[in-house]
Amino acid sequence: MDFDEKQSFGFGRNAMIAKVTRFSWSPFLFLITLIALLSFQITTKTIYPIKIAFSSTSKTGVSADTRTSCVGFFGELPERKAVMSIREFGGVGDGKTSNTETFRKAIRYLQRFGESGGAQLNVPKGRWVTGSFNLTSNFTLFLEEGAVILGSQDPKEWPIIEPLPSYGRGRERLGGRHISLVHGDGLTNVVITGNNGTIDGQGKMWWELWWNRTLEHTRGHLVELMNSNNILIANLTFCNAPFWTIHPVYCSNVVVKDMTILAPLKAPNTDGIDPDSSTNVCIEDCYIESGDDLVAVKSGWDQYGIKMARPSSNIVVRRVSGTTPTCSGVGIGSEMSGGIFNITIEDLHVWDSAAGVRIKTDNGRGGYIANITISNVTMERVKVPIRFSRGSNDHPDEGWDPKAVPVVKGISIRNVVSFNSTKAPVLEGIEDAPFGGICMKNVSLLGVVSSLSWHCEFVSGFADEVFPTPCPQLQSNVSSSWCSCS
Repeated sequence: MDFDEKQSFGFGRNAMIAKVTRFSWSPFLFLITLIALLSFQITTKTIYPIKIAFSSTSKTGVSADTRTSCVGFFGELPERKAVMSIREFGGVGDGKTSNTETFRKAIRYLQRFGESGGAQLNVPKGRWVTGSFNLTSNFTLFLEEGAVILGSQDPKEWPIIEPLPSYGRGRERLGGRHISLVHGDGLTNVVITGNNGTIDGQGKMWWELWWNRTLEHTRGHLVELMNSNNILIANLTFCNAPFWTIHPVYCSNVVVKDMTILAPLKAPNTDGIDPDSSTNVCIEDCYIESGDDLVAVKSGWDQYGIKMARPSSNIVVRRVSGTTPTCSGVGIGSEMSGGIFNITIEDLHVWDSAAGVRIKTDNGRGGYIANITISNVTMERVKVPIRFSRGSNDHPDEGWDPKAVPVVKGISIRNVVSFNSTKAPVLEGIEDAPFGGICMKNVSLLGVVSSLSWHCEFVSGFADEVFPTPCPQLQSNVSSSWCSCS
């Protein structure tokens, strides 16, 4: 693979221009009235439109968003032919009654409509306690205003499933792992959305198991979709995930948009959004508070990720804001053994955090990180604004290969301003595999004491219009045209 060769991919659709000709209104109005009467006789179910404002003209009547967007990652917004409420399956939204079997029964029933337009399950206002349930293809889970799905406090309602093949074991414990609250495997055309409803994992029980060292199996995520494509998650609040909040793994064409993701700032490993060995992923217009990375791009763990060789690629993270006192606004790695390339991070706003942007890897990881573009970043009171780190000594088992070193090449960071920073950047490559092709341009780190120097080891590149003065490794005499034009 030529790591310097950037792939291009489209984000939008060409507008369709319809030619309107004159006609008599009377037959037209008669036809519309007839269709409306027939539709009323066919169904009286409420079909909630998916009100997602993309950059192209919206078919739902919502004003188009003129900002740059990556609608092209997701196909047509579906109109589901079968629409039912969880109440029709016996659901009780009193915050006490278990609805685990109700959700599972409802989705099994609606699965039959998958080949005839798909189905939508509405969750009305109320507090709906449930254990894990699996979604189906050509399906919309719609949370109405005031609807709250609550994760069960019974660990048995979060069954144990096989570990991911690119991890070889549970991320926290050997063996299997708890399934996510909302789960799907091998699906296509799935939408999770609503009128700002909420999915609350009630993760405190799981955090305490972690803190008390009594956790037997790796915690479940809030939402995990595996081996799936054409996924939209939008317009909801996710909170209190037991582990990572949104985890698309081995997926393609995924949009996560207009989400609010919340967890206590000390809640362990409650990452916001973690695309993992996935391609064509768009994350935009999200607000995140968590006890770990707001967004972390991953692709497998040591020898298991190397063997599977399933990279994360063509990922856009745009207009994400939030805070994490322990980790970073956007992290690349540290599980990156399948490779990570063509990542665009722009218009990021991070405050009161340990790091702004961070690239994490280690000996034993293997794989590669290439063609990473980071631009238009604003940070406030971020301890280390820019960090490349190594040496976590975090491996799945004794089978990892210390000679498997990662290749890190082609990192562009530009138009960055950090206010009230307390430490200079830390850029630590690996002795046997230096990080190369680092380009920094128009980076201002305000508040860093001038006596604090950058800490750089085993890195090379070029810096222009960077304050305070960067380390010598970024003041190369080699031609900087590749950096100025990138």
